[in-house]
Amino acid sequence: GSRLPPADGDAAGRILVPDRLAIAEGSPRNGSHPLQTPPLDNRRRRGHLLPASYPLEAQARWKEKRRRLDRSLPVTSLMDFNSEDEIQQLSLSTDFLVELSDGIFAKREPCSTFGTFSHQAVDFILALLKNILSSKREKELVEEIIDGLVTRLMKRMCTIPENAGTSDSGPVDCSDAQFNVQHLFRKLGNEEFIGQRIILAVSQKISNVSESLLLLDPFDDSFPDMHGNMFMLIQLIEFLISDYMKIWLCCEQFDRKIFEEWVRSILKARKDLEVLENINGLYVVYIERVVGRLAREVAPAAHEGKLDLDVFSKLLC
Repeated sequence: GSRLPPADGDAAGRILVPDRLAIAEGSPRNGSHPLQTPPLDNRRRRGHLLPASYPLEAQARWKEKRRRLDRSLPVTSLMDFNSEDEIQQLSLSTDFLVELSDGIFAKREPCSTFGTFSHQAVDFILALLKNILSSKREKELVEEIIDGLVTRLMKRMCTIPENAGTSDSGPVDCSDAQFNVQHLFRKLGNEEFIGQRIILAVSQKISNVSESLLLLDPFDDSFPDMHGNMFMLIQLIEFLISDYMKIWLCCEQFDRKIFEEWVRSILKARKDLEVLENINGLYVVYIERVVGRLAREVAPAAHEGKLDLDVFSKLLC
């Protein structure tokens, strides 16, 4: 059987998951992670350079947006976009990031190219979002855009295309593509507004996958993929809590309502996974580790009144 590693990984820095996935925390199995690229110069960071192999439609949209902004605004006033411009840019940037993720699954571009431009897109999204949130405007529309981004990336992380096994250059390792998307979630989670919504969506997805696994024939062709997805989802929650929980709690705009919502959702996911204990007891072991880590991280917040004490007490059960 697989041994549960400590929260920070084993001596080699790896998080071990059974059977299908062996994901390195912060680095892939084959070397440095494609998202860990050196800082880009200003020209590249602003999105002027795009891979020639990237889908032409997305490339044209991105370049046209950059040309229009560069024509209409001087460099010194780039932070003075009006509300409509910033929100349009946020929407376009999220679309661009999703299309990049589609590309890595379909192998339309080299992995290193995905790392470079996804890094740019994430940085751009975080910068835009920070500016929009600081002005406290169009929050409902921004929530809709971010929720859409999380939902679409989640679908790609947990779904393997029918043609995923082959490409023009040979076999495709879809677990690496899934890892790349998981890493995008970790980078996006740096912003509390996105990170809390990621955990809510992931915990709800765990409950959905639990129900599907309960009804699924273990010999079904899709069972191994769903099994692997479950561990990747649980692992993502643990990463986000470990990386950012203390930072989120210190944010002035910390959203207590969604905080309590995803804590309750994780508790529900734990109950749903307990039903699957006979199928795979490691599901419960993993989610219990996540709940224990969460309880330690939020204990100060609970005593400060940022979390309902009734909810906190359930984390300790």
